[in-house]
Amino acid sequence: MRIGNLDGRLVILTGAGAIDVERASGGRFGAGPQAVYARWAEFTAWAATAEGSEEPYDAALLGAPSPAPRQVFGIGLNYRDHADESGFGVPDYPSVFTKFPSCITGPYTEVTLPPGGHTDWEVELVAVIGAEGWHVREADGWGHVAGLCAGQDLSERITQMASKPPQFSMGKSFPGFGPTGPWLVTPDEFENPDDLELGSSINGVQMQKSRTGNLILSVPQLVARLSGAVRLLPGDIIFTGTPAGVGQGRSPQRWLAPGEELVSYVEGIGELRQRFTAAPGS
Repeated sequence: MRIGNLDGRLVILTGAGAIDVERASGGRFGAGPQAVYARWAEFTAWAATAEGSEEPYDAALLGAPSPAPRQVFGIGLNYRDHADESGFGVPDYPSVFTKFPSCITGPYTEVTLPPGGHTDWEVELVAVIGAEGWHVREADGWGHVAGLCAGQDLSERITQMASKPPQFSMGKSFPGFGPTGPWLVTPDEFENPDDLELGSSINGVQMQKSRTGNLILSVPQLVARLSGAVRLLPGDIIFTGTPAGVGQGRSPQRWLAPGEELVSYVEGIGELRQRFTAAPGS
C-alpha cells in the first residue's frame, strides 16, 4: 500500500489515482496525514478493503508522508564505505543525531543554500514508526514500522564541523534540509525490505549508488537499539544512513551549487527532486 500527503490531505495512492481517506472513510479517519500514525493498525485494516473514488492528482502537490514528527533520528556512519570516506571509522555504537522537525519537507522542493556554506547530499532510506516501541526486540522491529520512504539528509558541513567534537544537528536542519517521500510504502509491498537499491545524482551525473543490504545496522536493528534508550512514537522518522559518494568524501571536495538539481531514489519507492537557489544577497 502507498500512503501519501496530497496538498495536506491523507490519501491512498493507486495506479489509477488518489483516494481521499477522510471522504472514503466517511470521516472515520481525518484529513491530516500526521494523525493517522497513532491509529496505524486500525487504519491499515480499514485501508486494505477501502473503496473510494480514485482521482487523478498532481505529483507536485505531494508533501512529506510524516510532515510533523515528534522525533527525527539520524544515523551516522551506517555504511562502511561512507564511514571510510568520512575518516571517522565504523563506530562501536550507532552514531545518532537529530534533524529538527522544522526541516522536514516533501519530495519536490526548492532549497535555499546557506550563504558561505558547504552543502552536501546524503541519500537515505527513511523508516516511519507506526506503533509505539520501548525495548523492542530486533525480531519484532519491522512490526513497529508503518512504512518506508526516500529521504535526503542534506548537510551544511561548515556548521556541522564548526565545534569540537562535531555537532551534527544544526548543520542538518536548515529549512528544506529534510526532503522525504514521495509517499510511504508499507513493508509488505517489498520482496525484501532489507535490501533495496538507493542512489543520487546531480544534474544527471551519478553520485551515490548502493543497497540497503549494506547497512551496518538494519531497520529492525535500529528500532531495537533506539527503543532501548528512547520511547519510539507513532510518526517518528528514522533516517537510516547514507552510502559513500557524498561531496565531503571526494577529492577535490564538491558542494551543491545554485541552479543544480539533486535527484535521489530508493528502489520500489520512488524519487525526490531538489533544486537549489542562492540565498538573497549572497
